Amino acid sequence: MSAPTHIEPNPNASCRVIISGGGTGGHIFPAVAIANELQRRRPDADILFVGANGRMEMTRVPEAGYRIVGLNISGLQRRLTPENLLFPLKVFQSVRKAGKLVESFRPDAVVGVGGYASAPVLLAATSRAVPALIQEQNSYAGLVNKLLARRVDKICVAYEGMEQFFPADRLVLTGNPVRSEIAGGDRAEALKFFGLDPNKPVLLVIGGSLGARTLNQATAAALPRLQQAGVQLLWQTGKLYFPTAEQQAADYQGANLHALEFIKRMDLAYAAADVVVSRAGALSVSELCLTAKPCVLVPSPNVAEDHQTKNARALSTRAAALLVTDAEAADKLYDVALDLLSDPARQDELRRNIQPLARPAATSTIVDELEALIDRQRAKQAR
Repeated sequence: MSAPTHIEPNPNASCRVIISGGGTGGHIFPAVAIANELQRRRPDADILFVGANGRMEMTRVPEAGYRIVGLNISGLQRRLTPENLLFPLKVFQSVRKAGKLVESFRPDAVVGVGGYASAPVLLAATSRAVPALIQEQNSYAGLVNKLLARRVDKICVAYEGMEQFFPADRLVLTGNPVRSEIAGGDRAEALKFFGLDPNKPVLLVIGGSLGARTLNQATAAALPRLQQAGVQLLWQTGKLYFPTAEQQAADYQGANLHALEFIKRMDLAYAAADVVVSRAGALSVSELCLTAKPCVLVPSPNVAEDHQTKNARALSTRAAALLVTDAEAADKLYDVALDLLSDPARQDELRRNIQPLARPAATSTIVDELEALIDRQRAKQAR
């Protein structure tokens, strides 16, 4: 599918902003949180998303109520493939299309959140003197953000010490933007929504928006133990693993052990959960801090510079989370999770220690920086 190259802006908008990037929920949900806060402040803002065709932002962003245009861009594979041979052509075509989008939409500012589509849009915008802001979610900066850091005006980060990747004079420590409703779920409503028994504990397992093989395999093996312990389960499997997980959980529906492809109402999932088992992606960690949930983190080893382990240790060394390595998960994960579920005092300790690590004003602070760029650009245009 070819991206349209002309997008007509709203002539009555108080500002126009392009938000680019995606690929995973860790990029998409912060982007939507930024858009929601900007629209809350400026209801007549004209916001356009640009993503990569075939990636999950092409469905998740419209579900959130925003327009999105897809570029035919993908990442480099770690091995020699035909797709890698086409990579330079895809980049060239995407930058050219992104340039036409920028020229037709005439944004006051552009936001990049990481992911394939972020690079062409940021390149096109900055080459046309459009102010740009990067939001980096992780403790180890993504390749796109590192390459484009010197072209943008502001870089909003979630961790200290990011001067090793970015120009210090452009850094703003904000934390990660989290959907404002994520911590507002009502437990009684949540239990009713998922059909759970209020008298039995609830375990929430989330492997990220795309799923996690290790967590899914360990959870499938633990289903008999969970049933025997009287634990209820909300198990987000991801699309790839869902058909198998659905079959595995089918015999346990009467015990409220539920396999779910994707949980849209994460506010209610967190509200229902007594304990959470999760990967340690930046967004997941930010949500767990904000919701103050006792959690067991299982960092993915398949990420740049093992940054999920760094994220998890930032909590576990403060007694704010429990850490189980990916290699240990098959043998150890459900021993740890079930022990925690049966230990209210340990749950309380983890809650007390994780809550101060939350940055509830992150989205607001990022949009403050974005609005400052917009206002400066408008003032420059008025001269």
